[in-house]
Amino acid sequence: MARSFTEITDLTRDEILEVFELCRKMKSGEIAPKPLAGKSAACIFTKPSLRTRISFEVGINELGGNALYVTDKEISIGKRESVHDVARVLSRYVGLIMIRTFAHSDVTGLAKYAEVPVVNGLTDLVHPCQIMGDYFTLLEHRKKDKFRIAYLGDGNNITNSWLNLASLIPIDLVIGTSPETLPDKGLVQKARQNKNSSVLITHDPKEAVKDADVIYTDVWASMGQKDQIKEKENLLHNFQVNTALLSGANPDYVVMHCLPAERGREITDEVMDGPHSVVFDEAENRLHIQKAIMAFLLQQ
Repeated sequence: MARSFTEITDLTRDEILEVFELCRKMKSGEIAPKPLAGKSAACIFTKPSLRTRISFEVGINELGGNALYVTDKEISIGKRESVHDVARVLSRYVGLIMIRTFAHSDVTGLAKYAEVPVVNGLTDLVHPCQIMGDYFTLLEHRKKDKFRIAYLGDGNNITNSWLNLASLIPIDLVIGTSPETLPDKGLVQKARQNKNSSVLITHDPKEAVKDADVIYTDVWASMGQKDQIKEKENLLHNFQVNTALLSGANPDYVVMHCLPAERGREITDEVMDGPHSVVFDEAENRLHIQKAIMAFLLQQ
C-alpha cells in the first residue's frame, strides 16, 4: 500500500526530520531526484488556489512529472463518482494524487483506496504542507531546539496543524483566540500528550505574544466561511498582529502568515512588510517542502 500524507501525524518524528533534511538538500541543489519521471500527477482542486496550485505544479515538473489540473466541475468527487471509484481509476493513470478540498474525509478516503501516494493540499481540518514549510522556514532563520510559537486568531486548519506538529516535535505553542473560536479539542489533547511540548490556550493577546519567538496569524474567516467575517471580526479584533502588540514578544521574533492575508484586519501592513516578517520566505518554501514530501512518499 502506498504511503500518503493526509496530515502531519502520518509521519513519525524521525520521518519529519528526514523530510526536512531532504528539503534542505533539494533546495540547495545538492540533490535533484526525479521520482515522477515519465509519470503524471493528478491535482484535484475544489477550492481556488494561488500558492497550492503553482507550487505543486512547479514541484511536480521539477520532480520530472506532468501535473494535471482537475477541477470539481469535472470530477465532483463523492457526488458524480464515489471517492473509492475515483481513487481506483486515478491509480491506473497517475503516479501521485494531490487534493485541495473542503472535507477531510475526501482526502482520507482517497488515501485508503488509492494505490499511489495521496498528498493533502488543504482541507477544512488541517493544512499540513503549509506548517511543514513554515517549520522548515523557522529552521532556516533561527537556530533553536525549541520554538515558542504564538498563534493569534481563529482556531482553524492552521491551528490544528500546529497542534499536530507539536504532538511530534518539541514546541511551546500558545494559541491566542476567543472562547468561541477554539481549535479542535481532540488535537489539543493529543499535542499535550507530548511531554516535550506545551500547549497554552489564552484569551489574552498580550499573554499570547509574551516572550514569543514566532508570531503567527491567519485570516479570521477561512474559505467557505466568508459569511461569518463580521462575527469573527467582533470576536477576534483584539488579536490583530500590529506593532503595539508585538512590543511584548522576544526582540528577535519573526512574523509568519500562511496567506492570503486580509491586510488591515488580522495583520497590519507595517508588520507584514516589516523587518521581522518571513511571510514570503514561507510562501517560497511551500514549493521546496512539497517537493520533499512527494519525493519521500514516492521513495517508500
